[in-house]
Amino acid sequence: MTTEVSLSPISGPSAWRGDELAGSTEWIYVLGDAERAELEEAGRKFVADDPDLRTVNAADYPLDAARGLIDECARQMDAGRGFVLVRGLRTEEYGDALAGAIFFVMGLHLGMPMEQNQLGDVLDHVIATSNKTLDDPGALPSRVRDRLPFHSDSSDVVALMCLRASKEGGASSLVSGTAIYNEILRRRPDLAPLLFEPWHWDWRGQDPDAPADTYVSPICSYVDGIFSTYAGSSMIFSAQKYDGVPQLTDAQVELLHLYDEISQEQGLALDMDFQPGDVQWLLNYAALHSRTEYVDWPEPERRRHLLRLWLKRDVGRPLVDGFGKNVVKERGAEEQKPVEGGAFRIAAAVVPNQDWGN
Repeated sequence: MTTEVSLSPISGPSAWRGDELAGSTEWIYVLGDAERAELEEAGRKFVADDPDLRTVNAADYPLDAARGLIDECARQMDAGRGFVLVRGLRTEEYGDALAGAIFFVMGLHLGMPMEQNQLGDVLDHVIATSNKTLDDPGALPSRVRDRLPFHSDSSDVVALMCLRASKEGGASSLVSGTAIYNEILRRRPDLAPLLFEPWHWDWRGQDPDAPADTYVSPICSYVDGIFSTYAGSSMIFSAQKYDGVPQLTDAQVELLHLYDEISQEQGLALDMDFQPGDVQWLLNYAALHSRTEYVDWPEPERRRHLLRLWLKRDVGRPLVDGFGKNVVKERGAEEQKPVEGGAFRIAAAVVPNQDWGN
């Protein structure tokens, strides 16, 4: 394994621009009838079996007709653009339990579901449960309606299923980490090497039960010719409040601001309007994600509601030692332990905790 600092532009399918993809549908996988029928059958069996979401595995729900779908999602995440949008599920006809079961079965075939919160839930929600904004203390990004900054999640893969769309806005935004790096390299080659150096990240801000205040990871990894990204400047800035964390240099602060500015520039990101039944699979190492601000429907039952999976996906991707998510994701490998309040059966797991984020 060879670890390098690349000061040359990175090429390949992960170096895409949103304005180049927006006019095409090459990133959308439309389900065929046989694929959809098999997924629905697997989902109905899953609901009837009612397995524990922490221990169920893919072998219990084999896929044949949908194998091409799973293989294409894997290919795009591992060696392609880093994401794919799957369209064609009829979630409005299913009810949330069946929709969630289909989503979970797909996830089992693409990786190992991980815990996402202190309750140990492996199926979580993106839904506004209050009128808080990101400026409010304790506000959870998944439970507000604000536009989110681009960031990486604490997993190899993050997946979203749209159960219900917003009244206005709420597009899912993706941006290529490779494209951001190339643009930084073009504009400020003097700052680019800093991306490969260690940075302190606010661990306790992401997880109140974290074993330490911070962890350390570079923003970029380039190993054996494979480029990877782990980003989210807010967690770097918030780590500055802890004792013992080195203060950011002027150059580091300038780089973080430049990174965020480039990610928001017109044409770089791809905005996709989620429709009910859409499922987005994203490799966190290839692209960052956010969403646009949105307006909800007044009726609680019509609120914008996405289901979320975090997956551990071990395909031997070469990374520098201790690369961001490798530190956090180990919690998903802990022995199963009793957790009060967690939802580990599909019928309960698809119902959001209305107190979460209030």
